[in-house]
Amino acid sequence: MEPLLYEYAWLIPVLPLVGATLVGVGLISLNKFTNQLRQLNAAFIITLLGVSMAMSFALLWSQIQGHGSYTSTFEWASAGNFHLTMGYIIDPLTAVMLVIVCTVAFLVMIYTDGYMAHDPGYVRFYSYLSIFSSSMLGLVISPNLVQIYIFWELVGMCSYLLIGFWYDRKAAADACQKAFVVNRVGDFGLLLGMLGLYWATGSFEFEIMGDRLAELVSSGALAGGLAALFGVLVFLGPVAKSAQFPLHVWLPDAMEGPTPISALIHAATMVAAGVFLIARMYPVFEHIPVAMDTIAWTGAFTAFLGASIAITQNDIKKGLAYSTVSQLGYMVMAMGCGAYSAGVFHLMTHAYFKAMLFLCSGSVIHGMEGVVGHDPVLAQDMRLMGGLRKYMPITAFTFLVGNLAICGIPPFAGFWSKDEILGLAFQANPALWVVGWLTAGITAFYMFRMYFLTFEGEFRGTNQTIIAQLKAAAAGVEEEVVLEPAFGPGAMDPHELDHDEDHHHSSEPHESPWTMTLPLLVLAVPSFLLGWLGRPWANSFEALVHAPGETTAEVVEHAAHFSWTEFAIMGGNSVGIALIGITVASLMYLQQKISAGAIAQKIQPLYNLSLNKWYFDEIYDRVFVMGCRRLARQMLEIDYRVVDGAVNFTGLVTVVTGQGLKYFENGRAQFYALIIFAAVLGFVVLSSIG
Repeated sequence: MEPLLYEYAWLIPVLPLVGATLVGVGLISLNKFTNQLRQLNAAFIITLLGVSMAMSFALLWSQIQGHGSYTSTFEWASAGNFHLTMGYIIDPLTAVMLVIVCTVAFLVMIYTDGYMAHDPGYVRFYSYLSIFSSSMLGLVISPNLVQIYIFWELVGMCSYLLIGFWYDRKAAADACQKAFVVNRVGDFGLLLGMLGLYWATGSFEFEIMGDRLAELVSSGALAGGLAALFGVLVFLGPVAKSAQFPLHVWLPDAMEGPTPISALIHAATMVAAGVFLIARMYPVFEHIPVAMDTIAWTGAFTAFLGASIAITQNDIKKGLAYSTVSQLGYMVMAMGCGAYSAGVFHLMTHAYFKAMLFLCSGSVIHGMEGVVGHDPVLAQDMRLMGGLRKYMPITAFTFLVGNLAICGIPPFAGFWSKDEILGLAFQANPALWVVGWLTAGITAFYMFRMYFLTFEGEFRGTNQTIIAQLKAAAAGVEEEVVLEPAFGPGAMDPHELDHDEDHHHSSEPHESPWTMTLPLLVLAVPSFLLGWLGRPWANSFEALVHAPGETTAEVVEHAAHFSWTEFAIMGGNSVGIALIGITVASLMYLQQKISAGAIAQKIQPLYNLSLNKWYFDEIYDRVFVMGCRRLARQMLEIDYRVVDGAVNFTGLVTVVTGQGLKYFENGRAQFYALIIFAAVLGFVVLSSIG
């Protein structure tokens, strides 16, 4: 049975692709009929992904039982000594990633049925979700860098379609363009790095590239600086995809897409692709110390940067977005420190609790919409929430579970993965540990700030004074401004008010339907239990997924040196700083004993720095956007005055000479004889003068 399972593993990405293709063809050819079969199309796509998920679990179980890695390839292109193969690889890393992508995508698709119930693009959204899942699954099973690059670009294309799903809204259209352009910057670096590594090593296979690069550098055949350049260029791809500094600016804007896709992007697809590529390229990176240091410090700074911005965000989805930026920084820092298994482990635990947190935010938005008149800006503003726990108990409970997990409170999943990263970072460089430790405290503060503002205290959604102030602030004026209802993140069909009488400005929020709450409860289970796989005294996850070149025996030997004292000190430090963050958040936003506004006034420059996201958007707009526009205008001037001038001058010369010459071509023989006589006479005169 096992060989048959591995032989047909290629069906895992193909099945969602088939679903997306068939539904897409239906939308193109029989649009009205296909849209009428809304839930039938959704069930078809979910079923195909369910089959892929079942196969993924079977492969993971087979890998856990000790089945060796399986690779199947065929020659795709060849010319002389150049041979390029395509195919798929199944190893422990692939098996784990397949399960993560399939399970999160499956639950997101179930959730989508309730969330997008009245949206006219319901079927189109499902087809996009299916091709997005297929692209990520194809990337995960790719055996070489070229094939990864192909699926890498497909993932980027799908994110463009989904972030801009509500393309008639300017904010969504701008956000998907921003994501596309920023990722092109990183992808160009990745392409250059790929070509450089092939030029040096003659291969796109990960292990071969790593071994040959090490030989070339050690023998002096390749300069170490050049190898470092290739490594850093390849790393630019993950910097963009996984939203690392300085290419992190697209991810928070991606919240303009519907909440289900926010969960999928932030948990298991787009951003996971970058960390996964670093893991796949680990055999290359580990031989380049400069690249490893660059990766580690980029991750550390990004972790702190994301957390420092999240503490002042009032939009619930934007706060979670910057939280993702920060957590991705932890994963990248782990990879740069050589903590391969810890980075992948945090990728797995984070996928489940972050997917749950985003889906919880969608549930909150769904429950708030009727209260605030279907204004998406107000529906996402935590200043209008509060007390939602009594209206939305399931959402509140699952959000709290996700909070405890991301804050690293034992025994929740995030504690085990984050603590392992911090412990190994301390061994690699104590300065990295300090950054990660401080970030852990800030994380606990802003996450519980979100929880207390949203679910505790009095409900503020019907407070007309706050609503007037927020509308006025949004309009940029001091007096109250009446805004027309807008539809965007979390909003459904603009005619939903006509469909559902219960949604006419309800006075109270409401719990979401079971299709939305069931995925939340399912995701709460791994958010609580999954961390036990990586407990340091019996780390079964590391025994399965360990760094390339490392044997299981070495992993077991390393585990034998486990120290309870060291674990207690490191774990106690990380839990301690998290508890401090939670306590401060409680004093500020639950018990109201500390005035957040007074503190903000005292540190106004720092507060504004955080609130304005370190002014990265403004800097990039002025330097790159406006700079490119100025350059374009200057090039237009050159084109108009120089290029067009030269072309127009040539045309003018042609016209003038043509007009003049036509008088010399009149067809009269006497006239031509006169011209010849005049020319001869001229030559005689000139020669006599000479």
